[in-house]
Amino acid sequence: MKLVLASNNAKKLVELQALFAPLGIALVTQGSLGITEAEEPYLTFAENALAKARHAATLSGLPALADDSGLSVDALGGAPGVRSARFALDAGGEKSDGANNAHLLREMAGVADRRARFVCALVAVRSAEDPEPLIAMGRWSGEILAAASGEGGFGYDPLMHIPTLGQTVASLGAEVKNRHSHRALAAAQLIDQFREVWHLG
Repeated sequence: MKLVLASNNAKKLVELQALFAPLGIALVTQGSLGITEAEEPYLTFAENALAKARHAATLSGLPALADDSGLSVDALGGAPGVRSARFALDAGGEKSDGANNAHLLREMAGVADRRARFVCALVAVRSAEDPEPLIAMGRWSGEILAAASGEGGFGYDPLMHIPTLGQTVASLGAEVKNRHSHRALAAAQLIDQFREVWHLG
C-alpha cells in the first residue's frame, strides 16, 4: 500500500519507512509528487497533523500519513509546543536549531521545574474525506538541562535529558533513540491501528 508522507524531511522518511515496512506500506514524500506544505494554523499537534494528512490526500488522491511533533515544557505552559521549530523566530530571532535552543535556555534561566516532553502526533487518512482518521500520540518525558550536551540528533535533543537512560537525546545512538522516542511510541500505536482498522499486515 502506498501512502503519501506529508513531509519532505528525509530523516523522518527513512525512520517511518523502516517502522511501517513490515505492514507492506511504501511511503513517498509529498514533495516528490509536487505537493506543497500545508498550513499549520492549529494549537495542537493532533490538529496540525490531521490538516497536513488531509492536504496531502486531497492533492495526491492517495492515503496519507502526517507527523507533527515538538517540545512541551511544563514551566512554560506547554511552550514551545506546535511552534517548536519557530520558537526563536517568534521572539524576533532566526529559525534554526541553535537559535531555538539558545532562546529556550534564556526562557528557562532560574527556573527550578525543568520537566518537559517530546510529543509526536501521527495521523493517517485513507482519503481527504476519511471520517475515521487514525490518530496516535507518543510522549517522551525528560528534563531541560542548563547547557547543551551531546553531538548527535537535531532540534532540542542536546538540551533534553532522559533520566531513565541517563543521557541527553543528543548523546543516544540512533538505534536507542528510535526504540524509545516519542515518534517510535506513536508509531507503535499507529501500527496497531493499521492492523485493526485498515487490516494491514
